[in-house]
Amino acid sequence: MRKWMIILLVAAVVSTVFLPGLSRGDDRTDRVTYRKDYRDPVLKRMKEEMDSLAAVRDSITAEINKRYREKEKKEREEREEIRLDFKEIRKPESPESFSPPFHFKPVPQYYTGTCWCFCTTSFMESEIARLTGTEIKLSEMYTVYWEYVEKARGYIRKRGNQPFAQGGESDGVFIIWDKYGVVPLEEYPGLTGSNDKHNHKMLRNEMFGYLECVRENGTWDEEHNLAQIRLILDRYLGRPPAEFEFEGRKITPKEFVDKVLKVDTDDYVQVMSTLSEPFYVQAEFDVPDNWRPTDTYYNLPLDEFYGHIRKAVSEGYTVCIGGDVSEPGYNGFEDGAVIPDYDIPRDYISQDSREMRIYNHTTTDDHGIHLLAHREVDGDDWFLIKDSSRSSRHGEFHGYLFYREDYVKLKMLTYTVHRDVLEDLEPKFRKAAREME
Repeated sequence: MRKWMIILLVAAVVSTVFLPGLSRGDDRTDRVTYRKDYRDPVLKRMKEEMDSLAAVRDSITAEINKRYREKEKKEREEREEIRLDFKEIRKPESPESFSPPFHFKPVPQYYTGTCWCFCTTSFMESEIARLTGTEIKLSEMYTVYWEYVEKARGYIRKRGNQPFAQGGESDGVFIIWDKYGVVPLEEYPGLTGSNDKHNHKMLRNEMFGYLECVRENGTWDEEHNLAQIRLILDRYLGRPPAEFEFEGRKITPKEFVDKVLKVDTDDYVQVMSTLSEPFYVQAEFDVPDNWRPTDTYYNLPLDEFYGHIRKAVSEGYTVCIGGDVSEPGYNGFEDGAVIPDYDIPRDYISQDSREMRIYNHTTTDDHGIHLLAHREVDGDDWFLIKDSSRSSRHGEFHGYLFYREDYVKLKMLTYTVHRDVLEDLEPKFRKAAREME
């Protein structure tokens, strides 16, 4: 006990002598306090002078930028495009003058790049009605949803070495229907909240931004990545149904294709016409929108490429067709598309003139449409086109255009049609296949 008392006494002495600030009753005056930050007046004045100069520079820059923005805006508003004067062109009187087969009225795609799905869905609606008599409006966005999932899957598996955009080709619809089925429009409109028009700008940007982040960080995990893509799709388009009620019974989208629509996707073939591949064989359509890519396009000489479009519509079929719609002779306000003589006289349109434009990219894969019917006006072939673009709604016949034969021959790159239309070409296909072996 005496030992501990001695230790405590020593500690008290040490604290008093060597640590006076810790002792009870300390009356030191050097205490911590707060005061306003002191700014040196000279440096403060120099900073204010710099800020003033920067403000002047910024105001000058802002004024210059404002003038150029106003100039660019004025130029955009006053910009003129070279277009064909349609005054001397005698077009068909109306869509009704074609007596087209069954089709639903044109559906606008609005702010999306999904024309490939709108035109192919429309084409298949007409095909289903032709084959079964069933007239049912199908959901475009159901197919678009799952196509985005498959695009993302391909992007992930190829580690970003694949386009991820809104575009696609008609055969994508058949691939999606085979895997996921399809549903009536009323079961999946692909619109959320109060939206009544399709707008995929933010949807596409968010998905692409996510996949770019995955690529930059190397966080490749297909299951997790696709789950995130689906969360984005669900927010903008809604969750597609796994099953729905049709005519009083539950049915899956795949059963709907097989048992109600009775569609055999193998009955539909894609056709192109290019000198870059041998004729009468199947090859790849080499454009970014063929992102998978598929190599099942039958390559036909131009005369047979065009001739079988005419053959199809003359026999009651319709055709899903795609190509270039950025020409002076294409004018939605005039409801028409022709090739002006100042571009190339019609008599000079040939396989070679077509190929040159494909090669130098003045003919590009811009847009997909549904070709419904054919008629002659003053000896010219004209085709009735059902179109989902805004430009087709600028004229008198909202969603319909008239394409003259020269435009189809020179500027349309591919089409999809029922394989029976090409039945007469089977001997040439078999011969070409033997020669390729």
